[in-house]
Amino acid sequence: MIAKQLLTTSIVPLKTTETGADALFLMDENKISDLPVVDNAEYIGLISEGNIYNMSDPDLPIADQKLSLKNCYVNEYQHVFDVIKTMSSMKLTVLPVLDEKSHYIGSITVNNLLEYFSVITAVNNPGSIVVLELNQNDYVLSQIAQIVESQDAKILNLYVTSDKDSTKMEVTMKINKMEIQSLIQTFNRYNYIIKATYTEDENMYDDLRDRYNSLMNYLNI
Repeated sequence: MIAKQLLTTSIVPLKTTETGADALFLMDENKISDLPVVDNAEYIGLISEGNIYNMSDPDLPIADQKLSLKNCYVNEYQHVFDVIKTMSSMKLTVLPVLDEKSHYIGSITVNNLLEYFSVITAVNNPGSIVVLELNQNDYVLSQIAQIVESQDAKILNLYVTSDKDSTKMEVTMKINKMEIQSLIQTFNRYNYIIKATYTEDENMYDDLRDRYNSLMNYLNI
């Protein structure tokens, strides 16, 4: 997925003719702490709550203020991983997206990213989670997939986490089956260390989905 596929229409950029007070109103309305500033289609920068609180007079137009705005953005064809890296490293709630001519075309919010992760992590799909611990040199994805598929199951999602100071790694998988006892036994036969398992029954799955929906509704308030 690329940046332009994550754009939201809910964030209205701040015009240079508008004021710091206008910016605070828009931030509060959208539950964000950053806001893109534009002059027609030209992207000026990203204003934060800190910028506004430091203004001598927040009722003056942005164009008349002496501000040091963040020059944070991604272009429309950058990968979602670039979006995540930029938002995480800069601690942003909103990330502007520019086209090939460096014109502002929209923004990505943390809410957009949560919705994206709900898809790629298969949070709305019933199933089980299996966490393996293994040496980095022993990680063979094809073998792990073969073991899962040998039990008539499918991997809905898989990700790897590791500590740069360790030779160990964790492989976390979302499996499309709720009954995974035979799968666990098979991993044991292949000498895999199972660090954790989380099995959902139908009631647990409904509860998880309800909790996710409640979170998304809260973020949309």
